[in-house]
Amino acid sequence: MPIDVGVPAPDFVLKDQNNQEVRLTDFHGRKAVLLVFYPLAFSRRCHGELTGIQQALPRLANDHVQVLTVSVDSVYSHKVWAGQEGFEFPMLADFWPHGEVARAYGVFDDERGFANRGTFLIDAGGVVRFAEMNGPGEARDPEAWHAAVAALRPRSAAG
Repeated sequence: MPIDVGVPAPDFVLKDQNNQEVRLTDFHGRKAVLLVFYPLAFSRRCHGELTGIQQALPRLANDHVQVLTVSVDSVYSHKVWAGQEGFEFPMLADFWPHGEVARAYGVFDDERGFANRGTFLIDAGGVVRFAEMNGPGEARDPEAWHAAVAALRPRSAAG
């Protein structure tokens, strides 16, 4: 089960596709974070979802919201995939300890060894404001994220 709305989001430090450390608490007081877990790089459904995120970046990421994606793939896999596809958002490697951040958010699939499709909107204060989880074969509804981001924006702007 994913963590609940209204709880503090577990902090983490993961490396992005450029081998740079990204810490959730670095955004506290500055931006909300749309945290998107996906099973594996280069898979068809994940490709479609991340391409959709890239196309929607103007609606999702701005002065008040940062998009971060996470999978158990390595930094190197993310680097190649981001380069091939032109992904311009941080792709974080939950590679080692394997799936530790996905576990903290309640979206790790122990049987398959990767994250389910978990999506979390964390406000600038570090509190989860939206949470959902879909299994590996289940598509997400990105409009729910857009609505959650739109609903949060006034609070973030005032924040």
